[in-house]
Amino acid sequence: MPITPTHINYYHVCHRKLWLFSHGIQMEHTSDVVEEGNLIHRDSYPQRAAKFTELDLGVAKIDFYDAKNKVVHEIKKSNKVEEAHEWQLKYYLLLLHRAGVKGVTGLLEYPKLKKITPVTLLQEDMERLEQDESEIEQLIKREQVPGKIKKSFCRRCSYFDLCWVE
Repeated sequence: MPITPTHINYYHVCHRKLWLFSHGIQMEHTSDVVEEGNLIHRDSYPQRAAKFTELDLGVAKIDFYDAKNKVVHEIKKSNKVEEAHEWQLKYYLLLLHRAGVKGVTGLLEYPKLKKITPVTLLQEDMERLEQDESEIEQLIKREQVPGKIKKSFCRRCSYFDLCWVE
């Protein structure tokens, strides 16, 4: 199974969520929170679809790529797990780097917060992401689902019922 930017994001948020997702248990389609994020993604910058390119990298799709300036725009609803968002965006940059597109940067955008964070891919980031890929592969090969974690964002997670409702 190829590692995707979603795997990287989930790895940095919750190993249980990553394992469940990787084993075909996908709850995002049932989540109001995910739907709200999709609406924000679609409606925050309506002019972008005409202005920027959509790139299909096989294992990932980049919705808004500014080819002229080599910038990937990633839109998120909330910055509650900003570190995971940064690593997900860095993984997009790594995939482009591997495809021969060098010098790409990213912008992590939170329209509701009116916040934009520039993201670059450094050599040490590439090494960390390669290590993350290896650890993700090992994690998803496990027979047992990883244990629950208790974080403030769990209540809004699309997997909440699988973890906390008995």
